[in-house]
Amino acid sequence: MTRKELVANIRRKKSFLCVGLDTELSKIPKHLLASDDPVFEFNKKIIDATIDYAVAYKPNIAFYEAMGVAGWTSLQKTVNYLEHYRSEVFLIADAKRGDIGNTSSQYAKTFYDKTYSGFDFNAVTVAPYMGEDSVTPFLAHKDKWVILLALTSNKGACNFQFQKVMTPEGERYLFELVLETSKKWGTPNNMMFVVGATQAEMLQSIRKIVPEHFLLVPGVGAQGGSLQDVVKYGINTQCGLLVNASRSILYASAEKDFGEMARAEAKKLKLEMEAELKLYGII
Repeated sequence: MTRKELVANIRRKKSFLCVGLDTELSKIPKHLLASDDPVFEFNKKIIDATIDYAVAYKPNIAFYEAMGVAGWTSLQKTVNYLEHYRSEVFLIADAKRGDIGNTSSQYAKTFYDKTYSGFDFNAVTVAPYMGEDSVTPFLAHKDKWVILLALTSNKGACNFQFQKVMTPEGERYLFELVLETSKKWGTPNNMMFVVGATQAEMLQSIRKIVPEHFLLVPGVGAQGGSLQDVVKYGINTQCGLLVNASRSILYASAEKDFGEMARAEAKKLKLEMEAELKLYGII
């Protein structure tokens, strides 16, 4: 999916919602446990319930890897099911990969090369710590995106991301140096950045460094991030935001009505997003 197509979907759906498929077997409704593949049955219902409001889906790969072969099978079936909606869905592998070049090349094949692995994600999240040669193998795949971890919302973010470093331009936070350096590796057409919603006050300075790039923003909903603050400080002329919600949608109910409740939660976020898109003249 190109940037132009992604922006068109945002405007058509009046939403920039990304649904995180962080599916935990222990949390899904118990009546699904009797099915052959409870995780896939749950994901399928969530997708059907939210597809009218979501422009992106983001399976967190750890939740599938943890289940071994069965988990990878559930993930493959989920990705195959999303093929029905492929023209309207930006599909993100939240894998947080990043290693020496030849290893990153294999990771890239895992998520981008359908003939090699069976997967055909639009984007993968990548950790920048090992530098340019760990990231460029992902960018080598035509029409695919890298979503680079920039500023996360976890408690430990302060351990490294907010450390001050000296640069030729003066003292900067480490996350700012990551943004300044990595934006040279790709373009706004193939690179996004992860910025946690609970760091919304930092979005203003982030936008000065990467004004055109899309930002993937987790943390709205169950983690307490404010959608309005994210938009206030992070929106650009083409929206430039994918705001992820996972638990607040997935586990809106643990009963047989979980699909309907997930849809209601997604619709609520979509209507808030629509209001913001109108306010800032995107639609």
